[in-house]
Amino acid sequence: MNKILIIDDDRNLCYSLHKVLSAKDYSVTEAESGEEAMEKVYLQKPDLVILDIKLPGISGLETLKRIKKIEPKLPIIIMTAYGTTDTAIEATKFGAYDYILKPFDVNEMQELVRKGLKTCDLMKPVVICKVDGEKEGCSLIIGNSRKMQQVYKMIGQVAGTDMTVLITGESGVGKELVARAIYNHSSRAMQPFLAMNCAAMSDNLIESELFGYEKGAFTGASHTKIGKFEKCNHGTVFLDEIGNMSPATQSKILRVLQEGEFERVGGTKTIKVDVRIISATNINLDDAIRDGTLREDLYYRLNVFSIDIPPLRKRPEDIPELISHFLRRFNREFAKHLTGISKAAVKKLTEYSWSGNVRELENTIKRTVVTSKGAILDVDDFEVSSLEEPSHTLKTKKFDETLKSFVHKITEYSDAPLIPAIEKIVIQETIKKVDWNQSKAAKILGISRHSLRNKMKKYNLREKKPQDYTY
Repeated sequence: MNKILIIDDDRNLCYSLHKVLSAKDYSVTEAESGEEAMEKVYLQKPDLVILDIKLPGISGLETLKRIKKIEPKLPIIIMTAYGTTDTAIEATKFGAYDYILKPFDVNEMQELVRKGLKTCDLMKPVVICKVDGEKEGCSLIIGNSRKMQQVYKMIGQVAGTDMTVLITGESGVGKELVARAIYNHSSRAMQPFLAMNCAAMSDNLIESELFGYEKGAFTGASHTKIGKFEKCNHGTVFLDEIGNMSPATQSKILRVLQEGEFERVGGTKTIKVDVRIISATNINLDDAIRDGTLREDLYYRLNVFSIDIPPLRKRPEDIPELISHFLRRFNREFAKHLTGISKAAVKKLTEYSWSGNVRELENTIKRTVVTSKGAILDVDDFEVSSLEEPSHTLKTKKFDETLKSFVHKITEYSDAPLIPAIEKIVIQETIKKVDWNQSKAAKILGISRHSLRNKMKKYNLREKKPQDYTY
């Protein structure tokens, strides 16, 4: 259970916040002063702090500084009135996770708390070790195969430097774990680590999340927002799925990498930052450069050092070890008492191709542990559909591989006049094949959704609705 400390001398506010957050299954305690808060931070080790900027005795800003000396990675949310937003922004520079204006919306506070706790989890130590070295409370990168040993070696080589790192690999292979491992073994390990999935956001939202915005920059910008780069000064920012950024955002990130500076959206003041960027993608960035959706100069800035994580199907010898790890983990998490898994079940799981990689295996073990009734997991305990490779799936995979190879080959002949016509047909047939699901089509084609959208617009490809037809 996550522990939250509220620091405010307003008893009514503390009571209300305690009630709201306790309903979300958080363990909540309060402190009325900075002095009392110091003692509780030291003894209780909270996962997140909510701090009022105005306190009796030592100020909220001074309390923040002292807490950060005790627990540098502890996320702290500042509460402030409208008239003290400059102080709140100053607090962010001293390490506050974010700030919220009073009076605040309960849902807004709950969302901020959720994000803050996720950040706390991200900054917990990552230990690269064998299963027999497993420790409580650690996130593990599992695998003793030759391919994974090479990944570990590369992490060790780059972690102690300030190089930008590009992590490549299919969805579900553990790119974020590798990024956290690099961070935790770096000289910035006691500074913030913030992650952002670019594929899950629109271009405008990506820009405002990374760079922040000034009050009045656009409709709804009621106060100044501090972006991730500013919050993460001296720390590390992890950008997942970087192929989904607009050219304007790419240009701003390039400036951060080259000059260490940027402006907030709607702002004119240049802000200096010292941030290490680790990025990841599951698409072919060479293709993204070729079709104009990724700046070549940004690619070379991000790809100073690259680590490619092999898919699970190419290291099946790691699967038994992963099964054992997840079985122990979910035994603890769900208070189950499973003693093991049969050899037949391990064999079945090892022979499966795991297109969703480690994440799919993890979810399969989790689901089976929850639903199991016996002491030992057997083949019958797993959903048959999750372990079988239907013939149409195999055919689809073969088609996908052939299609990717075909697209790659035709792009080698960039001067051929038939390229646009062929490309249009390939994209059109692929998008139809997946019932106009752009995410699936982009994955089959090996390009980003952003690239696919641009190409569909270029070739005027769209799904026809009933109203598009005449009768």
